[in-house]
Amino acid sequence: MAGSLLKRFIVMAPKVVFVLGGPGAGKGTQCQKIVETFGYVHLSAGDLLREERAKPGSQYGELIENYIKEGKIVPVEITCSLLENAMKVSGQDRFLIDGFPRNQNNLEGWNKTVANNVELQFVLFFDCPLDICTERCLQRGAAGSGRTDDNLESLKKRFNTYVQETKPIIDHYATMDLVKTIDATKNPLEVFEDVKAIFKAKGAGDS
Repeated sequence: MAGSLLKRFIVMAPKVVFVLGGPGAGKGTQCQKIVETFGYVHLSAGDLLREERAKPGSQYGELIENYIKEGKIVPVEITCSLLENAMKVSGQDRFLIDGFPRNQNNLEGWNKTVANNVELQFVLFFDCPLDICTERCLQRGAAGSGRTDDNLESLKKRFNTYVQETKPIIDHYATMDLVKTIDATKNPLEVFEDVKAIFKAKGAGDS
């Protein structure tokens, strides 16, 4: 009986795909399409932090606001807590985690508190030159994205953080043969064709 229950628990471990890439690489747009096509739940670390920041009386609100404005990475304990809670509340078992882990501290925090309870299927890396990412973010900000970090000053800090801290995490997972790289310079429909091919090849869309 105990063995049966253990086997069931292992089978039901949530499946996770990390979605990484520079600011403006199109992660959010593609995640929405993946959700519609493959039934994953999209969890954006950035969105969860922004939602928490906006909650009246949040114990983390001011701290998160200051980190985001400076283009810095919020302490991993906060981010992991928000991600775990969102997974539990959803009641689902397949997740896209967008914009995480973004640095070594994130990776260590995830490995310590969450990794053993989920199945990491692969890392989806949207590869896009920083000049294109910058143009996209500035256009997004001009169109009224409502994001306080869609401006040139914040973008410079975010890109610096990405190059120095996030790219090494992608390289780390590449050594484990877990990274699937997408050319994110194409138009969104072409990008998604490449994304679909990866998901189907990995069987990630299977129930």
